[in-house]
Amino acid sequence: MVSDGASILDIGGESTRPGAVSVGVQEELDRVLPVVEKLNAELDVVLSVDTSTPDVIRGAANLGAGIINDVRALGRDGALTAASDTGLPVCLMHMQGSPATMQDKPEYEDVLEEVTDFLLQRVTECEAAGISRSQIILDPGIGFGKTVEHNLRLMNNISHFRALGLPVLMGTSRKSMIGAVLNREVDQRLAGSLATVAFSVVQGAEIIRVHDVAETVDVVRMTQAMMAESAEV
Repeated sequence: MVSDGASILDIGGESTRPGAVSVGVQEELDRVLPVVEKLNAELDVVLSVDTSTPDVIRGAANLGAGIINDVRALGRDGALTAASDTGLPVCLMHMQGSPATMQDKPEYEDVLEEVTDFLLQRVTECEAAGISRSQIILDPGIGFGKTVEHNLRLMNNISHFRALGLPVLMGTSRKSMIGAVLNREVDQRLAGSLATVAFSVVQGAEIIRVHDVAETVDVVRMTQAMMAESAEV
């Protein structure tokens, strides 16, 4: 992945796909910490740890992790303090419900407004806990407690989140939204994933979380080249 152009590796020991159940703290530690330690010793790349667990946050930071990426936006007991203590950048994601239940029946009066309000509230709480605003990244949480329509609304408003003055991370790769729109199974969603990447970059997303690194890097570079030419005209 690094040789294909990845600048960040995201490491997680607990599945957060729809319907997933939590794993125990020790099991998550056993899965994540040895990988962080080994990769930090062997690769010159930023390591992001996908976790909501305070012990994993602290342990991964001690072993060289560079970003805390939390689908629960540091909402678990002790996670906010643990993240603040590490001094690392944090990525706050919106999720309605939990991975086990989030896709049962997601409902919003206004998905854009509610996701924005949630993220801004978490930013405020992070700042109160000692995390600098300059260390915060936002993720609207595509596929985490949202219908296809909710996801498309958020996708069309990435520039809205960017206007909040914080970097935006987008994770759309292979997600069910793409399968629903294109009627494609998971292993047939590369083209749809790449379309969402180009669309995200045009709207200002700074970090793109993907599975297919080489293809995505080509799309990002080509999109940025076209954007640069447009800006010069």
